[in-house]
Amino acid sequence: MSWENPSATRRQQLLRETRSVAVVGASPNPARASNFVATYLLTSSDYDVHFVNPHAEEILGRPVHKRLADLPVVPDLVDVFRRPADLPGVLDEVLALGEGVRTFWLQFGLFDEELARRAEAGGLEVVMDRCLKIEHARFHGGLHIAGFDTGVISSRRRPPR
Repeated sequence: MSWENPSATRRQQLLRETRSVAVVGASPNPARASNFVATYLLTSSDYDVHFVNPHAEEILGRPVHKRLADLPVVPDLVDVFRRPADLPGVLDEVLALGEGVRTFWLQFGLFDEELARRAEAGGLEVVMDRCLKIEHARFHGGLHIAGFDTGVISSRRRPPR
């Protein structure tokens, strides 16, 4: 039987229950997806956001931690922007934190059924190949289910003045 992501309703519930997020692989480069997501989380959510990257000191004016174990809190959700080969090591770090982390979230392009099963066996809920920013915005009125901002995009012409 193949692994499947939690339903949209369950993903919405996970995001509502989340209070703190660690972004693993956060980048100080504004052209990177992780920086865009981090900017969104800081400006459009109530989450307590922490960044993990062994090669950065500061991102968006906030301190960056070298490892998950260095965070001042155990995050509810760990959002991962890393290469597929790095994922088992990231999961090891998450599991080493013990209880507290509830959700292991892998961004677009990251999907590994064996890793998901191992994470679930460790007590985590897993979401893979989904963008945390898009899901949050969709469930909080910022995006249509198809991923666009329904307040801006329209096929209707404005009436003449």
